[in-house]
Amino acid sequence: MNSDKTTLINLFTKEVSCFNKDELKEVEKNLLAMEKCQNFSLCVLEIIADESIPEPTRFSAAIYFKNYMKKRWPQIEGEADYLPENDRIRIKEGIISLMINVPVKLQRQLNEAILIIADNDFPQKWPNLIQELVANLCDDYRKNNGILETAHLIFKRWRSQFRSNELFSEIKLVLEHFSQPYLDFFKATDALIDSNNNNKEALDILFQALFTITKIFYSLNCQDIPEFFEDHQEEFMTLLHKYLVYSNPLLESDDDEETGIIEKTKTSICEIIDLYAKRYEEVFPKLPEFVQTIWELLTHYGLEPKYDLLVSKAIGFLSSVVKPIRHKELFQNPEILSNICEKIILPNMTLRESDEELFEDDPIEYIRRDLEGSDSETRRRSSSDLIRGLLEHFEKEVTEIFSNYVTMCLQNYNSNPEQNWKAKDTALYLIISLSAKNLASQFGATKVNEYIPLMNVFNENILPDLRAPVNGNIHPIIKVDALKYLITFRNQFLQDKARFKEIFPIIVEHLSSSNYLVHTYAAICITNILSMKQGARLIYGQDDIREYVQVLLISLFGILEKSGQNSAKLSENDYLMKTIARVIVTCHNDIVPFIDDILSKLTNIIGTISVNPSNPKFNHFAFESMGALIRYTCNNNPATVQQFEQFLFPHFQEIIRRDISEFLPYVFQILGEMLKFHSENSVPEAYQNMLPTLLKPSELWENRGNIPAIVRLLKTYLEKGSANIIANNQVPNFLGVFQNLVASKLNDQYGFELLTNIFLYIPMKTLQPYLVNIFLLLLTRLQTLRTAKYTRSFVIFINFLVSVPINDITPSFIFEVFDSVQPKLLHNLLDSIIIPEITEILSPRDRKLCEIGMTNLLTENDNMMVEPYIELLPKLISQIVCLLDIPQAQTEKNVYDIDDYSIEIGEAGYQTTYSRLSSLSETSEKIDYHPNITNTKQFFTQKMLLLQQRKPNEFALALSKIPKDVEMKMQSFTQ
Repeated sequence: MNSDKTTLINLFTKEVSCFNKDELKEVEKNLLAMEKCQNFSLCVLEIIADESIPEPTRFSAAIYFKNYMKKRWPQIEGEADYLPENDRIRIKEGIISLMINVPVKLQRQLNEAILIIADNDFPQKWPNLIQELVANLCDDYRKNNGILETAHLIFKRWRSQFRSNELFSEIKLVLEHFSQPYLDFFKATDALIDSNNNNKEALDILFQALFTITKIFYSLNCQDIPEFFEDHQEEFMTLLHKYLVYSNPLLESDDDEETGIIEKTKTSICEIIDLYAKRYEEVFPKLPEFVQTIWELLTHYGLEPKYDLLVSKAIGFLSSVVKPIRHKELFQNPEILSNICEKIILPNMTLRESDEELFEDDPIEYIRRDLEGSDSETRRRSSSDLIRGLLEHFEKEVTEIFSNYVTMCLQNYNSNPEQNWKAKDTALYLIISLSAKNLASQFGATKVNEYIPLMNVFNENILPDLRAPVNGNIHPIIKVDALKYLITFRNQFLQDKARFKEIFPIIVEHLSSSNYLVHTYAAICITNILSMKQGARLIYGQDDIREYVQVLLISLFGILEKSGQNSAKLSENDYLMKTIARVIVTCHNDIVPFIDDILSKLTNIIGTISVNPSNPKFNHFAFESMGALIRYTCNNNPATVQQFEQFLFPHFQEIIRRDISEFLPYVFQILGEMLKFHSENSVPEAYQNMLPTLLKPSELWENRGNIPAIVRLLKTYLEKGSANIIANNQVPNFLGVFQNLVASKLNDQYGFELLTNIFLYIPMKTLQPYLVNIFLLLLTRLQTLRTAKYTRSFVIFINFLVSVPINDITPSFIFEVFDSVQPKLLHNLLDSIIIPEITEILSPRDRKLCEIGMTNLLTENDNMMVEPYIELLPKLISQIVCLLDIPQAQTEKNVYDIDDYSIEIGEAGYQTTYSRLSSLSETSEKIDYHPNITNTKQFFTQKMLLLQQRKPNEFALALSKIPKDVEMKMQSFTQ
């Protein structure tokens, strides 16, 4: 153990001081190797605890321990467990004591490690965790703060969890052991604050505890109000109110930017009373008192940034109170309404110096706050929300109050536009807040204020600014406000194509602005307009933008090129890349005349960002643009795929060589798309050379994000080059990939996808020697590691085999192959798994497959008419009828439909995840294997009539045993 500890100390020390990438990789490699040594985790904890070791080394060990817990504490299926149960027990026995006795910097890392363990083990495998935390509370508040932070992290998880019996059992267990000590500790901390009122050092530590106490209060109450808190509400609320109005010069900072601990605590209290106002108002008698306090609080604080979060949360509380009709009387006094509008909302609506600095210095963050709602905790956004809350009950009154101010602001602006531009900015922000009663960032305003003449406002105050020279005297923020007005009210203004023709060229012209935010808002406006729908169809298509395509693409690529060749700088503005993708998709094959230039520019962009991928959204839209370009160009002229390959292969080979994990899933998808455009049974040499690498176990398969993309590519290989695969004896390799995938709970669905294509494209005479092993693998997994997902995939695959015409597969194939494994096996599978499971299939495409598959099994094979299968007929008929009777969901959204195209990605982790490229052609997961069968009820009825004619006695016997309601449903199918 000592030699291991010495080696580890040296490695952690080297990790801290090492700046050479290659040396650092060697350190990481050695640490990974040591993870497999006995007692590794306990040895790392010894290093963290050892005060004789320099703190930077201990800190490095603490970070590594936290990451090791994240990686190893949850036992992952299929991976060796290097953390034996005995080590787990010892870690849980000692980690709380260790955490409270190390410096704060190390405490934070251990707190996160404790949270990881608790996520997996609490309460079932760590039932005494809460008692241990409570037992360690003492007079030393440095230790107490570590304990409180641990409790906060554990309880905070409840805020985002769905209500369940398990969750409430956990909360109940915590409350039993924690509630009374928590209240006692709260009171004790309050008493210590009073007695140390003039001791700044003590107050700093005590208020840190108080801040965490309030965060814990929120978590303990976030799902439901506990009985203990209801019984002691007077004590709790008195303490919370005390600190909502508390002040002490010793804790106030002269720094206008940095939020102090008092402000943080008051902000947390505002979140608590907001929760109570929304959820527990009926048992919250102090609500009116808190409303009055918040009014006074908001008139007390100035515009300094350090108060921003507190002010926004306080205004958010008022917004929650004003919305319910039962609180109308609290606000309906004209003087109160006027005071709220004038003294609370207006001061917080004006553009501040910090907002201007953000506009100039961090434009991307400005956009995210302004358009994407990341400003939910800013003064402007919370004030805007309060306006919308007031509009619920006082639409006319509030509109009249603010209309006077809007008029004054606009008059002020018009008197000196260059000097008084801020007045117009305030006016426009007020107008948007007043006009958009319901606002969804993706769709703009969905409900508007009837007292605001939107068109008049646009014609008088927006259109002149848009028509003014792009780089003229109009302040850029006013240009941005005008474009935002269009973005917000696009559904009210731009449904009319005549108005589109008037306004769209003006917006396009703004792409030439020298101001970063003006041309970016113009791009966002274009994206949103081209995404507008009427029902399920896009309003504007290639005919509408044909004359603008060239100038749009020249402008958008020109802006990107000006940003420089630095990878991070180039990929900063994903809004521009999204607009490029949207334009390419909208103009379809109108893109062909510009293909050379666009392909060159996109290829250069991909080459540049691959050096150092930094913005997942930009990367995604860059590859979406390339996918759309390939699709629309090669659909009409498949031979042009060689042009794409010539440009892309060098970059793709470099991405694969350098193992750029962020890009590999995209590369494999694009390769699969390009391969699709080669003629049947024609796989170019470059692809053939790549195939052996894809078929063997390697690091490519260890990145989970690669798996769906590689499987899609392998399916294309099967489709295009089955003859080559057979000639090169690679069928066993494909089956090996299938075997590895289907053995994994995470990836088994991809195993079934690959197996489906193997059966589709590899002749049965080639597959024959492997059939028994294939089905043995499937059945073994079904028996040993059965999950709902696997079972349904298995059932869908069986229905695929019995419904899709495949060469050399006869109607009796499925009976023969299962009986060769074990007599009566198919009978048992049908009875216990396949027949019961078909009504659980949710996807309309898969349901159709099962409806046709089970109908074929029932009607096309005489095996079903003899023992032992004939006894299953009533059950099978009943289940098929039930399946057919389930109301058809709306047709699955076909994201590949060029008239219904949407490019959206989530904030995936960066980035071992898989982001599918929507611009690529339809994948087999979406293929309808039976396009000619549009009415499955009719198909079933016709097949049953034929069966009745062929086997009247058996049919009559089966029919006599099905329930009457099922028989009536069957009869309804013919009507």
